Amino acid sequence: MSPILSIKNLRKAYADGFEALKGVSLDIEEGEIIALLGPNGAGKTTLISTICGITMPTSGTVTVAGHDILTDYRAARSLIGLVPQEIALEPFEKVINTVRFSRGLFGKPRKDGVAEDILKRLSLWDKRDSQIRALSGGMKRRVLIAKALAHEPRVLFLDEPTAGVDVELRKDMWQIVEQLRADGVTTVLTTHYIEEAEAIADRIGVINNGEILLVEDKEKLMGRMGKKQLYVQLATHLTAIPPELAEYDLTLGNDGWTLIYGYDTNSERTGITKLLTDVAAVGLQLVDVETRQSSLEDIFVSLVKVDAEDAA
Repeated sequence: MSPILSIKNLRKAYADGFEALKGVSLDIEEGEIIALLGPNGAGKTTLISTICGITMPTSGTVTVAGHDILTDYRAARSLIGLVPQEIALEPFEKVINTVRFSRGLFGKPRKDGVAEDILKRLSLWDKRDSQIRALSGGMKRRVLIAKALAHEPRVLFLDEPTAGVDVELRKDMWQIVEQLRADGVTTVLTTHYIEEAEAIADRIGVINNGEILLVEDKEKLMGRMGKKQLYVQLATHLTAIPPELAEYDLTLGNDGWTLIYGYDTNSERTGITKLLTDVAAVGLQLVDVETRQSSLEDIFVSLVKVDAEDAA
């Protein structure tokens, strides 16, 4: 089956020579949720803006369900919904009219049932006759999503949709994305919140300096790159790691009360049994032992760090 969104060698360069996108290629399947992670200035918003027709590409191609974003712009754009970072809404307009107007912009006939369904799913139905200016910041973000869904797109772009909103509202939006997936909507999410990507994405893409560093299934990525750490809590306070334990490349944590040992779960031998034996042999008494899995944030930071070192 062909991907619903196909990006091939996409470049965006400016007159001063700055390249915001450097040959980005990415295929996205229908119904999946993909999260694009990257630091400020990585190219996330430029990528979305180019796909959505806000910015013109320098070279490369993008198709949405087979429609080229340049040569078949109207058809491609009609399949895309965009929730931008900035809240730009008419403050004196009613919520229901804002959604209806957005649907009309795409030449769709008025269907009050569609607007009602969207507003109910976004918990905005009781606010339908309220002016935008009377809404909270979180509710305004919900209106942005409602506007983006008004013309029933097949691909939804969420550019930092939960920036500045509280944790409870953020989790509500995660549920909204899951509901959209059930309807067959493909979601592309950019976010600074690592836990957001970890919670809802099927695949993770990491972008930095205008280049895609990797795109991989979330679970496979964490399994392949995630490391585990063994935290050995001691009954004895240490100021330095005993020389007898030097071979383990340990880190001293918790102000001298914990030994931290990193190991690869995919290795044939982790070395944990020998470590614990040697810890006891040097006269250290154990209080507790705990293992922790590297988070997606750890993986992201390490990837961007390596990319920055390679660029230097």
